[in-house]
Amino acid sequence: MGGLQGKRGLEGCTQSRRPCGTGGAMLRVLCLALCGLLTHTRAEPGALLRLGMDIMNHEVQSAMNESHILEKMAAEAGKKRPGAKPIKGITDMKVKDVKLPVITLSFTPGVGIFQCVSTGMTITGKSFIGKNMEITVVFNITATNRILQNEETGLPTFKSEGCEIILVSVKTNLPSKMMPNVINKFLDSTLHKVLPGLMCPAIDAVLVYVNRKWANLNAPMPIGKMGTVKYILTSGPTTTASYIQVDFSPVVQHQKGNAIQLAGAGEAPKVPEDYVEGSSQLLLSAALLTAELALLQKSFDLNIQNRRVGKPAPQTTETLAGFIPGVAEAYPKPKPLVTHIRINKPPKVTMKTGESLLHLHGTLEMFAARSRRKAPVSLFLLEAHLQLKVQYSVHENRLQMTTSLDRLLSLSRQSSSIGAFSEKQLTGFITDFLRKAYIPAVNDVLQVGLPLPDFLDMNYSLAELDLVENALVMDLKLG
Repeated sequence: MGGLQGKRGLEGCTQSRRPCGTGGAMLRVLCLALCGLLTHTRAEPGALLRLGMDIMNHEVQSAMNESHILEKMAAEAGKKRPGAKPIKGITDMKVKDVKLPVITLSFTPGVGIFQCVSTGMTITGKSFIGKNMEITVVFNITATNRILQNEETGLPTFKSEGCEIILVSVKTNLPSKMMPNVINKFLDSTLHKVLPGLMCPAIDAVLVYVNRKWANLNAPMPIGKMGTVKYILTSGPTTTASYIQVDFSPVVQHQKGNAIQLAGAGEAPKVPEDYVEGSSQLLLSAALLTAELALLQKSFDLNIQNRRVGKPAPQTTETLAGFIPGVAEAYPKPKPLVTHIRINKPPKVTMKTGESLLHLHGTLEMFAARSRRKAPVSLFLLEAHLQLKVQYSVHENRLQMTTSLDRLLSLSRQSSSIGAFSEKQLTGFITDFLRKAYIPAVNDVLQVGLPLPDFLDMNYSLAELDLVENALVMDLKLG
């Protein structure tokens, strides 16, 4: 299970500098080079997570505190277990006064996290000389928590190895001046038997607690009623001197089962290097958001009738007659307008530093309404390319998007029943119509939100959002 090292003049934990085990300088160099290579290589655009020391400290400390694992281990030590051999020279052993642990973590490149827990306790019982005995010890528990990818679940998982107990100080009420050699041998024998078996399992138990918080990471999460997204690991997590990185190849899938491929857009996006040392970030690529919005494409289709746009009265053919004379000739008596908007290409999200745009390609067809028993008559059909500005926020751990019309990039006539006309004459009218009648409908659709990775009970509401080239970066905060 683990070992116990002899007395040392340690006041607390020291950070390990062992990068990749104990295979010598050459292996160390090769490991660091490989770690750097893996950090900059990704199979495809998607999402990536950087876990800095802020989150890891919080999670390990929370697991240690909430599980009360050291106290539980200490309580178990005093119980008689079937088949367990008694410790020579001590009876009625009990453990009390477990000190609040102080945890120190450091990243070990290519491996995971080196962990040191500074704590202490008092061991009581009847000694071999017949007196009540108290041994107060202060010690460090050290272990390497290797981060791996679970072969069965595909999830990140921590595994402890190399647990050791390092004594910092030992005090006893036994008369050590009377028989120092005997007492020292007794203490050495007792602590070697008690501490490793008592405390090393605490490290494993804490990691079980942390690993459970990854359980829902790759579960499918709904995007409205149209489909799901799953955050699947591209490969095993990698560790540098500053963070653990988890790369994702998200699977975006229609409700009927067809997956949407994430389109490659040149070099995979990267997290900027100017974030505070030890902080954590989640990066979502523009390609991922584009794939997720493709699920909502049909929801962006809209039929608009009697919608008031820019005027108190509903839109009629009389409104159009001011732009297209042929409308007045065809409809001397005003008829209500009916508008059909159809998005015929998947929506596309683009990002650059400080700005994100949503591109919608589709058709806009206007009809003149007739009596209830007669179908509306098509006036004209236009091809349109809309460019929308996007603002991002987080609500209930889902990414929210709110749009506003930036520009009507193109407008071209495909058919007309009212004769030829110049599209430019309609540009202002159509732009105003889209801004006031269509964009609010788009924002209603986007209220479903896009699911964010579910890991370590992360609360995204405090995250700070930043736009970089081809990606949205969420700087994660713990409050």
